[in-house]
Amino acid sequence: MKHHEELLIKSVLDSWFNHISRIDNLLDTLTDEELHMEVAPGRNRGTYLIGHLTAVHDRMLPLLGFEDHHHPHLDEIFITSADKEKDMPPAAELRKYWKDVNDTLANHFKSQQPEEWLQRHTAVSEEDFAKEPHRNKMNVLVSRTTHLAYHFGQLIFLDHKRHD
Repeated sequence: MKHHEELLIKSVLDSWFNHISRIDNLLDTLTDEELHMEVAPGRNRGTYLIGHLTAVHDRMLPLLGFEDHHHPHLDEIFITSADKEKDMPPAAELRKYWKDVNDTLANHFKSQQPEEWLQRHTAVSEEDFAKEPHRNKMNVLVSRTTHLAYHFGQLIFLDHKRHD
């Protein structure tokens, strides 16, 4: 069974890293001005989506029990507020935050042992985890990978705009 767990965990991690790489590649092709555009009329701007993803990923650091998050000041701008409600950092700064947070997560992910992925995350109590062991670190990674893929689907419209 242990081999099957390792394969499953590797598959989820591969998916995470694949989506991070896709966004990294997209960010390499977009100018700061293009990133500041709305992905569609009346929708979020690319800078907001990158800031939002960065803030969510930053919050994964303490949620998974790795370390304190690096950029808590992003929460109010990108988690509790909608786009255009608050002033946001410049795109160049958001790109640095994105890289910092995702590189930090990658280092932690690579050092995790398979059995650690099946341990509880910090938002679930030991009592609740005993009743619901699926509320583990792997579950967080799966849900955040889905979230990442969803927003990549929005961000890709910025690349299509430059080819129109």
